[in-house]
Amino acid sequence: MTQARFGELIHPSTRLSLVATLAAADWAEFAFLEDRLGLSDSALSKQLATLEAAGYVTTERRLDGSRRKVRAHLTERGRHAFTGHVAALRDIVDAVTSVSPATPS
Repeated sequence: MTQARFGELIHPSTRLSLVATLAAADWAEFAFLEDRLGLSDSALSKQLATLEAAGYVTTERRLDGSRRKVRAHLTERGRHAFTGHVAALRDIVDAVTSVSPATPS
């Protein structure tokens, strides 16, 4: 079982969406991520670089004919951080939903 642990690095919505997308795939092409997340080249590159520096993501650059393509993969460390973050968010939601609503005065 994954320990609930809030991940400040992956919590910003753009990074959380990126990590969630990568968690659902083995590898994802840069163009797919760009389209799925609605990010510019530079914004996606920056987010991938931040996650890669933390060891959460690996990127691979390869030639496809005459074009250079980039794809990304969520590492085990990144997957562990993501599942821990999701568990922490669930704990927060569960704590709130298990409390009886206050009665209006």
